[in-house]
Amino acid sequence: MAGIGAGSGQDARIGLPVTELDTPTLLLDRAASDRNLATMATYFRDRPAKLRPHFKNHKCVTLAKRQIASGAIGMTCAKLAEAEILVEHGIENVLIANQIVGTAKTNRLAQLAKKAHVAAAVDDFEQAVAISQAATAAGSVVNLLIEVDIGMGRCGVAPGEPALELARRLTDLPGIRFAGIQAYEGHLVNVLDRAERTTRARAAMQQAVDTRRLIEGAGIPVGCISGCSSATYNSTGALEGVDEVQAGTYATMDAQYHRLAPEFDIAMSLLVRVISRPAPGKAVLDIGVKGAGCEFGVPKIRDYPDVEIPFFLAEEHTVVNNAPDWKIGEVIQLIPTHACTTCNLHREIVVHENNIVVDIWPIEASGELR
Repeated sequence: MAGIGAGSGQDARIGLPVTELDTPTLLLDRAASDRNLATMATYFRDRPAKLRPHFKNHKCVTLAKRQIASGAIGMTCAKLAEAEILVEHGIENVLIANQIVGTAKTNRLAQLAKKAHVAAAVDDFEQAVAISQAATAAGSVVNLLIEVDIGMGRCGVAPGEPALELARRLTDLPGIRFAGIQAYEGHLVNVLDRAERTTRARAAMQQAVDTRRLIEGAGIPVGCISGCSSATYNSTGALEGVDEVQAGTYATMDAQYHRLAPEFDIAMSLLVRVISRPAPGKAVLDIGVKGAGCEFGVPKIRDYPDVEIPFFLAEEHTVVNNAPDWKIGEVIQLIPTHACTTCNLHREIVVHENNIVVDIWPIEASGELR
């Protein structure tokens, strides 16, 4: 996949050891990320389900294109703005795994559907009516997936008859096409025991599969079931009736998901610097919650498993206990527990191989919330 990177040879940092970079800096080990992409692509190469990676993990167009080059059929987005950025950069098959509500957004969605194959989730007829009106006015067709709540307790219509009734109503609307079902077993992805996670996640997703069969039995085609994650790709992603896997974190990995799927390498880290040694065994680093996602717990420090970060609450500082003999100014690598929110805090990824900078990839969708 060489040559897909953006900006190669144009930045003075290229060719530097990562230890000479300013801090904090978001890093990606390209070889490790490529191994992750290959591992996931190989799993789905000869299986009925196909990979539709979640852009929200990294929000980086270059990395998305590398996923497509590895065999992904398209991309999943959390936000309409993410989909617009992907289409602008030539990725023409996108699913917005979210409800698109409000006149400004439905009009944007309808316009985007004139440029690419675009799908979005709905769980209420009124959402679909608004999209239908916008698409009809724009002369486009928007694909809609009915989101079915299989236990997440977030968005979604109930499985079974409520989903069937909504599917029936969608078939009468102009400017839209009922394209399938979205279902996410996100309430189970953090179950640490893999066997238990597999059993429970498959039971949850079976509700979506049964709903598909019910809708098809009523004579309404169901194009796909789209869902799953990097922690369930080989459980629910292998379930008969599931067609698309929205795995995201595998491309970069983080400390939490690595506990769940250790077959993927931690490719992403944050280069940070020791800025204070206020007491023996205590150090302070130049990063806080404005630089690293921490929804799944405090970050880890690469190569120092015994170091303790007692809390992670400050905006710009991290306190470390049991610190080794680090010198003020020394750089180390922090492993966040949540890659998705970490990438959203940064504007670029500095890409390295063997700790030498080889490329700089912009994070085009950083901060895009609309």
